[in-house]
Amino acid sequence: MNDLSRLCIHTMTTKPWSLRETIDGYVRAGVPGITVWRQHIEPVGADEAGRMLRESELEVVSLCRGGFFPGVTHAKRQFAIEDNKRAIDEAQAIGAPLVVLVCGAVPGMALGEARKQILDGIAALLDHAKQAKVRLGIEPLHPMYADSRSAVNTFEQANNMVSALQSPWVGVTVDVYHVWWDPFLQSEIGRAGKTIFSFHVCDWRTPTRDLLNDRGLMGEGCIKIAQIRKWVENAGFTGPIEVEIFSDEYWATDQIGYVEKIKAAYLKHC
Repeated sequence: MNDLSRLCIHTMTTKPWSLRETIDGYVRAGVPGITVWRQHIEPVGADEAGRMLRESELEVVSLCRGGFFPGVTHAKRQFAIEDNKRAIDEAQAIGAPLVVLVCGAVPGMALGEARKQILDGIAALLDHAKQAKVRLGIEPLHPMYADSRSAVNTFEQANNMVSALQSPWVGVTVDVYHVWWDPFLQSEIGRAGKTIFSFHVCDWRTPTRDLLNDRGLMGEGCIKIAQIRKWVENAGFTGPIEVEIFSDEYWATDQIGYVEKIKAAYLKHC
């Protein structure tokens, strides 16, 4: 089987490339989908990024990332809401139907309070998301990030937020790197059903040399990616399969060859 029709790669996966280089590299390699990180839009602006992407005919799967809602002051929380509105506008400008939310945390803040602020922050975006026709995907992060990057750490917590918000514009993002360990993952994926908006893959290396930038290619670690994909598809998800790898090791290599390795790993292990 040599089917790459659902393959999507994040611009952060090939971080050394500019957006122009990324678009050209993915098109040349026959990669059909792209998820764009905001830092790759910034040098050219959202309007120019949108023009480049439309001309390429790549499928723009999502924009990463929004979120980071908790703050110790009202001003900081309001700034986060306004920045998320800008992310929604950027997604609309580049033709992305989804903004992925890394929900945020404040070191030392009680997790219950952080989660309340996250829920309130997402609620404040719903009208803007609806007007822009851009969906929001809550991405639970591994518990090692609970005090720094996201207080949403289990699939159950993400599902509970979706249930509380009761909006067709809010769903969940499944990233295997963050949730593979969860003993309730299969049942919570089933519970999420059609509210699964996106699916990210990479692998967990053992030992992990860096808690942020040592993700592996699919097949280099312990995650049962094909099994989780099956659960996600049984729940009704049929969208792109997004390769999101933060790796100092791979960023230091030739990116053209790296994309070919991604394609091979995708075909063999996803």
